[in-house]
Amino acid sequence: MRRIRLLRAIALFSTGLLAGAFGYGAANLVPTFNAVPIEMRLDFHAELMKMNGITMQAAMAVSALSALALAASVRGRARLLAGAAGLLTVSAFLITRFGNVPINGHIKQWAATAPPPDHAEILRRWELFNDARTATATLAFGLLIALALQRSSGECGGQQGRCPHLV
Repeated sequence: MRRIRLLRAIALFSTGLLAGAFGYGAANLVPTFNAVPIEMRLDFHAELMKMNGITMQAAMAVSALSALALAASVRGRARLLAGAAGLLTVSAFLITRFGNVPINGHIKQWAATAPPPDHAEILRRWELFNDARTATATLAFGLLIALALQRSSGECGGQQGRCPHLV
């Protein structure tokens, strides 16, 4: 039971951080990127991706692994919620790896040289990938919140520690 509570806490915390970071980026960084001259955006974006490469991948890994480990440790609806949250964070990783990261490589090159004539369309695609990964991470966080609320609502007749859906 202690292991399940620890996994639930780690999954909830790490996925909340992930959704929050993506949400902050979508709500604040992207509009700022779009408000400054393209050269400034490219320089800042390239530098930001150096930092994000480590921290965001670590957050995605901890989120996915803890949610999937939680799913393997519980039963019933809890397994479904935790498993779906884990798959959504894996989706956020895949969107990032195969959508945003290749474009980040182009942005890094453009910062050192010049953007191509179709750069606005490529940056719009980056933003669409960013919106998709933000949505998947946020939905995963919502599912883990639902799981935490299910646990705290005394769903199994107040039999703490004996609920067959959570053990």
